[in-house]
Amino acid sequence: MSSSISKKGLGRGLSSLMGDTKDVSIQNETSNQETKISISNLKPSPSQPRRLFDKNSINELAESIKSKGLIQPILVRPSPTDSGTYEIIAGERRWRAAQIAQLHEVPAVVRKLDDVEALEIAIIENVQRSDLSPIEEAAGYKRLIENHGHTQEALAEIVGKSRSHIANIIRLLGLPQSIQDMISEGKISSGHARAIMNSAFPEQLAEKIVNENLSVRAAEDLAKQRKPGVKKVILKDPDTIDLENNLTAVLGLNVSIDHKGKKGGSIKIEYKSLDQLDLVTQKLKS
Repeated sequence: MSSSISKKGLGRGLSSLMGDTKDVSIQNETSNQETKISISNLKPSPSQPRRLFDKNSINELAESIKSKGLIQPILVRPSPTDSGTYEIIAGERRWRAAQIAQLHEVPAVVRKLDDVEALEIAIIENVQRSDLSPIEEAAGYKRLIENHGHTQEALAEIVGKSRSHIANIIRLLGLPQSIQDMISEGKISSGHARAIMNSAFPEQLAEKIVNENLSVRAAEDLAKQRKPGVKKVILKDPDTIDLENNLTAVLGLNVSIDHKGKKGGSIKIEYKSLDQLDLVTQKLKS
């Protein structure tokens, strides 16, 4: 995790990460000063967590840029694979609109960032602007946890969210792809999704929520009902879910608890490599 980013916090916004901007030539690429970069020398970053861009809003932004220019600079880093070009860390929507507005160059702030810092800032910027769908946000968090060793507590500090928010939103990625698509398209909310997450038939419930325009409360009630021919699903109580989240945070691996009351239950710990298995073994032994 990048300590330089986490110490900045979210209170001062993305500008605190970019620094003050001034019109200077690009000589020191480690500075936070503003320069001009050709549109053709910019490209989207693979670290960009956002995948969906609304065409209408981009066209509206393009009209504004034609009239007033691009006021806020784009945050970029030198491309690690293509000399002379830059990856967009924050501001891809502005870059897309600038192309439609037929600008030849745009104001930018260049910073030397590694892959982890680039992903952290991209997530922070989009979360601040509420530009990410819950699925895009969850996927970004998952990448930081699985690929870069972040914990849920560290992520919560970086993005200014609670640890339970991080844990709950990542759980959405366990839903069927069709439901994830509904969330991304705004057909159902993450609240709807959480209400039906533990159901034996979530896809059917999701379709019913959309077709009947049900509230989250109605979705919760629907999920508790018995469907003919399907065994009734016992939803996990909040204490069990909280314990799962705590154990997941401690181990850094997904933990699920199947509590059956007086009959006991079971704990399931998921690992994806022998190193992770060894880590769990060591912690259990200690």
